[in-house]
Amino acid sequence: MKFYIHDIPGRLRVKSPLLKNNPNAEFELRKALSTLEGLGVVETNLITGSILIHYNAKKLNKNDILRLLINRGYFDPSKAVTNDEYIKKTVEKTGNFVVKSFVGTVIDSSLENTPLRFITAIL
Repeated sequence: MKFYIHDIPGRLRVKSPLLKNNPNAEFELRKALSTLEGLGVVETNLITGSILIHYNAKKLNKNDILRLLINRGYFDPSKAVTNDEYIKKTVEKTGNFVVKSFVGTVIDSSLENTPLRFITAIL
């Protein structure tokens, strides 16, 4: 899993492989975040390694939060995927799957009653 980041003013979502299935890391991160003034609700998901941080954008900005995450080893911007990149990759994978399924169905249908039927099992 790569690092992932999505933000809008007042809301920051980060996925980190260090948080995945790691309650100790979650506890330490929450403790570190609690030192930031302007922090609101913090939601974590240990299954996905995701942390959703709500904050007061007038008192705190995303760079302050990211700096803390980077300094504590919870985020690596060089390995981060943005929301746009994540969506693009997901759409590409889905498109490839749909095309392969469609082509497979067409080949299967066209060879259905021919001696070459065994080829469809290979594809």
